[in-house]
Amino acid sequence: MSLQFARGAAERDREARAPRAELDQFSRSGLWAITVPREYGGADVSSVTLAKVVSTVASADGSLGQIPQNHYYAVELVRVVGRESQKRRLFERVLEGERFGNALAEIGTKTADVRTTRLVRDGDGYRVRGRKFYATGAIFAQRIPTLVVDEEGVQQLAFVARDAEGLTVVDDWTGFGQRTTGSGSVILDDVYVHAEDVIAFQSAFDRPTAAGPFAQILHAAIDTGIARGAYEAALAFVRTRARPWIDSGVEHASEDPLTIHALGRLAIRVHAAEALLERAGEILDVARAEPTVKTVAEASIAVAEARALSTEVALAAGTQLIELGGARATLAEQGLDRYWRDARTHTLHDPVRWKYYAVGNYYLNDELPPRRGTL
Repeated sequence: MSLQFARGAAERDREARAPRAELDQFSRSGLWAITVPREYGGADVSSVTLAKVVSTVASADGSLGQIPQNHYYAVELVRVVGRESQKRRLFERVLEGERFGNALAEIGTKTADVRTTRLVRDGDGYRVRGRKFYATGAIFAQRIPTLVVDEEGVQQLAFVARDAEGLTVVDDWTGFGQRTTGSGSVILDDVYVHAEDVIAFQSAFDRPTAAGPFAQILHAAIDTGIARGAYEAALAFVRTRARPWIDSGVEHASEDPLTIHALGRLAIRVHAAEALLERAGEILDVARAEPTVKTVAEASIAVAEARALSTEVALAAGTQLIELGGARATLAEQGLDRYWRDARTHTLHDPVRWKYYAVGNYYLNDELPPRRGTL
């Protein structure tokens, strides 16, 4: 399946064409339901397996690998803080093929964690009012988990039906990378939500849970996948199309010592990122099974390490591919620059510099990392 996704990725990127057929195929494969807990009929795969699935898809298409990220995150939040009735109903819908999008982030606020979208009581349910951006997956979803603030100032997550009256999804995403994620705007104008469709988001961070590192390992998997895709594209380019350096004295670039050195160095870094991703998944699974202050902190740090290295390697791999490909790599018909553009866009999701700080502070000063979705 990933090979099919890869074949059309450059063209979709060039035309900024939404991967609707590919997304339907991805969804029909059952992979969107693999984290549903076993007691509710799901496969309940490990974090290691989930990260490998996301990484594999992202290696083929960095946009397609991004789209289900918030779906998996929403499923995890239902597992962690949903009531029993909510778990049964929402997990059943996921198993039936329903896709969750997201409407979490906002722009124009003083800090990134401030939310202005309101949840107001209306009879037995609620009304939602606000505007969201970076709503990856919303345009393709049947239900849009929306981060809101209730009348007591507590953050909740409202699962809004895609066809709800007053809900508008605007395809106004214009990023220069990850161009086909559909990460546009969601406008909510007095949208009605049943009380049963609202889960206690903030409680996932008021106590030790693995919700934060779970969200972050998906991002690490996306970057690791992009790095793998760029690395393999570089190998293919050098083997089949690259001309030898003018003054190298060899007949083909695959014999050039500088090219060999560059690809060897890149191979080691890609393998290191993949190893850290797997290690992070193993530690995260311990925290998901037994969430304590200690296990959650260990998971957050392990995932932060994977996230930090995957950021560096994804950017390095994309740059190396362009360097080896030369000016031809940036031509629209080649599409090889999409790996760097996808990596540069996605690695800005949340500041990696704070990952290094959290890791250093943990090992040097025994300081536990904060519990939040960005760590």
